[in-house]
Amino acid sequence: MNDLNSTVPSQLGLCTELTYLSLSTNLLTGPLPLSLSNLSKISTLLVANNFLSGEISPYLVTNWTDLKFLELQNNSFTGKIPPEIGLLTNLTLLDLSLNSLIGPLPLSLSDLSKISGLYISDNFLSGEISPYLVTNWINVEILLLQNNSFTGKIPPEIGLLTKLRYIYLHNNQLSGLIPPEIGVLKELEALDLSANQLLGAIPPTIGNLPNLSYLNLCDNYLNGTIPPEIGNLKLMVVFDLSKNQLNGEIPAQVGRLTQLSYLSLESNEFTGKIPPTICNLSSLVILNLSNNSFINVIPQCLGNFSHELSVLDLRMNRFRGSVPANFTKCNNLRNLGLSGNHLEGAMPRSLVNCRHLEVVDLANNNISDTFPHWIDNLPKLQVLVLRSNRFGGTIDTSMSKLPFPMLRIIDLSHNEFTGPLPAKYFKNFKGMMNVDEHKVGPEYMGEKVNESYYEDSVEVVVKGLERELSRILTIFTSIDLSSNNFQGEIPDFIGILHSLRLLNLSHNSLAGHIPSSLKNLTLLESLDLSSNQLVGKIPWQLTRLTFLSILNLSQNHLVGPIPHGQQFDTFENNSYSGNRALCSLPLTKKCGDDEPPTLPHQEVDSDFASGFTWKVVVLGYGCGFLFGLFMGYLAFLTEKPTWFVKMIEGKQYKTGKGRKKSGQGRARKRNQRTQQINQHW
Repeated sequence: MNDLNSTVPSQLGLCTELTYLSLSTNLLTGPLPLSLSNLSKISTLLVANNFLSGEISPYLVTNWTDLKFLELQNNSFTGKIPPEIGLLTNLTLLDLSLNSLIGPLPLSLSDLSKISGLYISDNFLSGEISPYLVTNWINVEILLLQNNSFTGKIPPEIGLLTKLRYIYLHNNQLSGLIPPEIGVLKELEALDLSANQLLGAIPPTIGNLPNLSYLNLCDNYLNGTIPPEIGNLKLMVVFDLSKNQLNGEIPAQVGRLTQLSYLSLESNEFTGKIPPTICNLSSLVILNLSNNSFINVIPQCLGNFSHELSVLDLRMNRFRGSVPANFTKCNNLRNLGLSGNHLEGAMPRSLVNCRHLEVVDLANNNISDTFPHWIDNLPKLQVLVLRSNRFGGTIDTSMSKLPFPMLRIIDLSHNEFTGPLPAKYFKNFKGMMNVDEHKVGPEYMGEKVNESYYEDSVEVVVKGLERELSRILTIFTSIDLSSNNFQGEIPDFIGILHSLRLLNLSHNSLAGHIPSSLKNLTLLESLDLSSNQLVGKIPWQLTRLTFLSILNLSQNHLVGPIPHGQQFDTFENNSYSGNRALCSLPLTKKCGDDEPPTLPHQEVDSDFASGFTWKVVVLGYGCGFLFGLFMGYLAFLTEKPTWFVKMIEGKQYKTGKGRKKSGQGRARKRNQRTQQINQHW
């Protein structure tokens, strides 16, 4: 039964002796036919992974008293969960996840005393999780209520469910404290309370859960310190406390979690040193301590304590000293994030041993070194960010035949590099030439460990502002070499980087023309060549860049008319300011021989300027207007008074008499002034 848009046959209701029915993954549509209520002996009904819709009729479930397994997940059912499901007292598994159900959990579900698996995640359910509900679920082992809108507190009665192995309540709106009663659930293997509004401290009783291997409390409002009892969780594999308000130091007992693969404490208020015991975690794959206030030096052991380590993220802390210099061979390090610290010294050459490196981010430190040419033969490197350090010297001296074969993002801005742009690198940035734009759905850089996913992130500078790419698309490409001392011309073959999206060469000493080959960067979204010594005209071919949304050519020596059409009609004055010889819109300066000469700046007497303001002009205009109205009224009232007419006509006569002479004098003075200006220029 694989026909698209087929429905559940109503004739199935005639099979009254049926005990097992599976219609899962058959592209079925429409509602469940009411005739299925005749299946009074049915014990297993599986209709998951279809396109079924409508409400779950109470009339349907009333007669399924022998039902043990009901799977309706991954459909499009709407409405509320019918309370009549509580009549199915033999039910051991209920799966209503991945639908569009609304409303609270009906209290009648408490009658499901035999239920062992309750899957109601990924709906639009709301309301509180009633203590009355959970009290009778003494046989439940799996409780999945995540990705809904449940509110209120986690009921302490959850401690009565002593057979619980998995509790997933994440992505709701639960508040209050984490009940310490969770500490009595000795069978618990996974606890996920992340992305809620939970407050208070982590209860030390969690350390009483000998089988706990997955603990995720991230993205809440938890405070206080990590209880040292955490060290008792010897089977812990995933430990995520990120995005809370936790403080203090990492307890040394964390070093006892020898099975740990994923440790994330990012975006908290932790202080102090990283305890040396953390280097006992030889199974660690991801270590994320970013966005805290850790101090002192980075333990050197982090370079070789785990051959499994893939992500070392220590960004945005207060570490000083040098980068660990003992990265061993055959390691699996994929992401090295140390930006936003106070690190000094040189880049360690032992990074050449990290053959799996994809991301290197050392931005915003005090590292002093020449460009690390030895890193350009790392076969998988895609992101290299050395922004805002003290790197210097020239770059274009690579000895590699195919340098940076996969590089897509390079940021060397705000350093002290000199010499020409690295032409050899531009020619070999294969990762910026032919990126596949037609992949199905977006793909991001990152890594998954068990059920936790670490997403690579990086900051890019656009319009002078740092913006974090919290997820790096695999098709994003960028070159930022701004704020250095690069000289020479922009190489014409930069146009071969067809997939480039951001190019920033601003604040250097680049000369020559803007290469017309930039027209080939058809995906370019941001182009900044400002504050250089570029000359010549703006190539009209740049109007072909239909994705261009940011353009800055200011503070150069460009000349001639500004091209128009496509995106160029959207850019404003600040894209071109500081180029005195540019003309045409959006600038006020016109192009052509008929352009009126610009008069030299004339100083205005300060005393006159300070006293003559627009307030005076407006006041005079208002008084004159009122006087005119008054005199006009008199003229009509007295029927053209002779004294008034004579006064007006006399003034007109005198004015007309002197008009020709005065006009000739003004013309003569204007011609003399024009000759003076022409002689001046």
